[in-house]
Amino acid sequence: MKKSLGAKTILYPTPALAIGSYDKDKKPNVMTAAWGGICCSKPPCVAVSIRKARYTYGNILEHKAFTVNIPSVEHVEAIDYFGITSGRKKDKFKAAGMTPVKSEKVDAPYIEEFPVILECKLLQVVELGVHFQFIGEIIDVMVDEDMLDDKGVPDMKKIKPILFAPEITAYYGIGEFLGKAFSIGKNIS
Repeated sequence: MKKSLGAKTILYPTPALAIGSYDKDKKPNVMTAAWGGICCSKPPCVAVSIRKARYTYGNILEHKAFTVNIPSVEHVEAIDYFGITSGRKKDKFKAAGMTPVKSEKVDAPYIEEFPVILECKLLQVVELGVHFQFIGEIIDVMVDEDMLDDKGVPDMKKIKPILFAPEITAYYGIGEFLGKAFSIGKNIS
């Protein structure tokens, strides 16, 4: 028997992402966002939902660009810090010992230490309620070479992304390999 929990923000997995942006003075900023994911294949797009009160909200509107930085499990302290501290008065990169790098393709910084970076050009903003969904076209994806498999594809076991459990406010790593997509289901006839 299932128990109703009501309308809640529960969806698994929920990624822990770091959103990079510049403020009006070109100071690099980063915030943690868990409400994000791929939203279109052609053109390749990602969506992240951000509250209007967040410093990053105005930054993205100002520069029409942002980066999505995917951390590894060893960056869990930094990803949490980026979500509990405002960049209005604090240099979060410096405090966390992280390096901001100017993107070559968009007007936003990325985090050198994080293994996967999506450089995004702002396409659309949708008001949803307390959050605004920023839809960005992915202009480039950069991955640390040592995080690629022998075919040159990002290897989730090497990247070790962080997942967020919103209902208990906790972070997790990924689990075990279960099967090949678009293949394992063929066992059912």
